[in-house]
Amino acid sequence: MESTLTYLESLTRETKKPEAEVLTRAFQIGLRQLWREHILGRYLRHEISRDEAIKSVGIDWVELAERQHEAMMEDLAWALEE
Repeated sequence: MESTLTYLESLTRETKKPEAEVLTRAFQIGLRQLWREHILGRYLRHEISRDEAIKSVGIDWVELAERQHEAMMEDLAWALEE
């Protein structure tokens, strides 16, 4: 299994970018992902409207979350029937 340091070294070497730039980019991407997950979670828990979620993260992410949630609910219903 790759370590975080190995990923960092590989990205720095292969992109020819300074380590600080790679770390900054990783932080920004990670923070955006956490925000997206937070917003989508609030939407799926009915804490915010679909329109609010779309405004915050975009229609593509909202539709993906809806499809994944629907698939999970179908799997859960199937499992409970057994």
